[in-house]
Amino acid sequence: MAKPPSNRKKATSASSSDDTPPDNQDLEENPATATITVTAVEVTELTQEEQSDRLHLERKVERAFFEAGKALAQLRDRRLYRSTHKTFEEYCRERFGHSRRQSYLLMDAAVVFDNLVEICDQFDHKLPTAEGQVRPMTKLELQEQHEAWLKAVELAGGKVPTGRIVKDVVQRIMERTKVPNTYQIGEVCQILAKDNPELKGKGGCWGIVSQVNEFSCTVKTWNGKYTVGLQHLKSYNYLPAECQQMQVICDRISRVYSSVLEETVKSLLQSLGKVNRPYLTAVEEKLLTLLESEYGGIS
Repeated sequence: MAKPPSNRKKATSASSSDDTPPDNQDLEENPATATITVTAVEVTELTQEEQSDRLHLERKVERAFFEAGKALAQLRDRRLYRSTHKTFEEYCRERFGHSRRQSYLLMDAAVVFDNLVEICDQFDHKLPTAEGQVRPMTKLELQEQHEAWLKAVELAGGKVPTGRIVKDVVQRIMERTKVPNTYQIGEVCQILAKDNPELKGKGGCWGIVSQVNEFSCTVKTWNGKYTVGLQHLKSYNYLPAECQQMQVICDRISRVYSSVLEETVKSLLQSLGKVNRPYLTAVEEKLLTLLESEYGGIS
């Protein structure tokens, strides 16, 4: 008799017949519905001592350029550079890497900052923090500086304004108070130093206008040309013939002057550059003639 077929089951793999998803599949999440857990960090308030330290350090940052300008002014005025350098400009260039303009900008900014300290103490201590914020205000008088700064702080929403905001405010004030430049080429003027460090040593010197600008004049003096603001000039109101005579004297002094001259000779030329009359005395004429014969060839 034939043997019936075997009913033995074939071994099958669980993975091939099991449609249940893997255990880790139910952990996958839809990115749109994912939940991010953020741990809250408590921000503690500053203690009274920390608040005091913060204010003290902020003041140091604010006054950094101011202290630099004040220090430079002392180094210049007391000539503390004289043991190593002939001029203040040379000293600043080699010691600090400053150009002449950069050093004087810092000193000018320090003066303006000093002017603002008292008024700003009444307005939550909003003081300038950089020289660029102060630079435009050096063209203004004291009260105008106060006005410009407070207006700039207001436009900045009560914060320290940018240099651009300050510049725009200053420009509007200058346009409001603009005085027309009535000087003429060839006119003889006296230079008034008037707290302008760039004119140090030039106070009382006379100069001849060689270029008329919007808010300044370029004048030729006994030792060079300088661009001077209108507020630092005062006309001698000489007659045209007297102006021509002073032009001749200026040309003669300029031909003699040189930076390599002895200090006594420079002092003599400077004294001629400060005479407040449109002529030289007989003695002054003889001295200048002597210097021309002695040093006229130096360039």
